Amino acid sequence: MNDLYREREISGCGLSAYMDESGERSSGDDIIQSIALLHDRSNGLGGGFAAYGIYPEFPDSYAFHLFYDDSSSQVVCEELIHGSFNIRESGPIATRKAFGIGPAPIIWRYFVDPKEEVLARHNLSPDDFVVQEVMKINTNIKGAFVFSSGKNMGAFKAVGFPEDVGDFYRLDEYRAYMWIAHGRFPTNTPGWWGGAHPFTILDWAIVHNGEISSYGINKRYVEMFGYHCTMMTDTEVMAYLFDLLLRKHELPVETACSILAPPFWDLIEHMPEEQRNYYTSLRMVYGSAMANGPFAIVLGSRSMMLALNDRVKLRPLVAARKGSIVYVSSEESGIREICPHPDAVWMPRTGEPVIARLHEGVAS
Repeated sequence: MNDLYREREISGCGLSAYMDESGERSSGDDIIQSIALLHDRSNGLGGGFAAYGIYPEFPDSYAFHLFYDDSSSQVVCEELIHGSFNIRESGPIATRKAFGIGPAPIIWRYFVDPKEEVLARHNLSPDDFVVQEVMKINTNIKGAFVFSSGKNMGAFKAVGFPEDVGDFYRLDEYRAYMWIAHGRFPTNTPGWWGGAHPFTILDWAIVHNGEISSYGINKRYVEMFGYHCTMMTDTEVMAYLFDLLLRKHELPVETACSILAPPFWDLIEHMPEEQRNYYTSLRMVYGSAMANGPFAIVLGSRSMMLALNDRVKLRPLVAARKGSIVYVSSEESGIREICPHPDAVWMPRTGEPVIARLHEGVAS
C-alpha cells in the first residue's frame, strides 16, 4: 500500500519564499530553515534557490551561472562569451561538501556586459541579446548550460534535497532582500542538475509545484517569439511566458496573471459587460498562453515577488505578512518556522495573485 501511495503522490514539491519590500537584506539561513521543514514534499531529485540583491558590487552587469560537463565544453562556451560580452569578472561559484550532493559539474560564474558593437550589429536591446545568447548556448553548445542570467541576482540548484543544496552553495554567506526556494518531487521528468528549480531567464526566476498540462501549446507559442525549451521540464515554459508578457509585451502583472489563470468561460459570461469584454479579449488574443493543469508558482524579479495558483487551486499555497516582509509557502508551517507571529495569514483564492513589490526608491 505504501509503494502504491508513493507512486500516486500528487501533491509533492515544496515552495517557500519571502521578500522584504524595504530592501533589507538577510542571509540564506532563514530560507534554508523554511524549506527544510518541507523536506517530505521532495524526494532528493532536485532542490534550488533564487536570491535577489546578492551582487551589489556588479548591480548593472548580467550574472551568468553555468554548468559545464567538462573543460572542453567550457572552452567552447567561453569563446562565445568573449566574442559577445565584456567580462568584468569570472570564476568558480564557491561550494562546500554537503550531505546528499553527489558528483557536481563544473559550476562557473561570469559578470558580463554586452559589447556595444555587437548590439549594434544585431540591432537588439541588451536584454533581448542576452536572451538570444542564452538560448544559443543552451541549444548549440554540448555540455554547457546557462541556468541563471539576471542582474544582481542568481539561481543556485542541484540534484539533492533543498537544505543540502543550500549548504552546498554556502547560501548562509549571501545576503538578499528576496529568497525563493524549491524542493522537487519530479513525477514525469528527469532529475538532473539543470532540471532542478528555479528556472530563469534574465531577472525572472520561477519555482512550481504541479504540472503544466498545456505545456505543448505553451511551448509552441513561446517558440514563435524565439524562445527554446531545452530543460526537459514543463516549468521552463512558465519563465518564458512571464518574460514575454511582462517584459516584451509590457503588460501589467495583474493582466499577465489573468492570461495564465483566467476565469472559466461560464463565469466570464455572467460578468458585467466591460469586464466580460476584457476577459474575452484576453482569451482570444492570448489563448495559447493560458496555463492549464494544477499549479502553484512563485515568480521573482528584481522589484517584485509574485505567487499564483491555478484556476481550481489544485496545489496548496499560503501567504503571510510581517511588517515589510511578505511570505509565501506550500504550507503555513513553512512560514511560521521562520516567522512565528505574522501580522496576517491568508489562503489566496484561485487565480488571485499575491504580489510584493520593493518600496519606491529602493535600489534593486
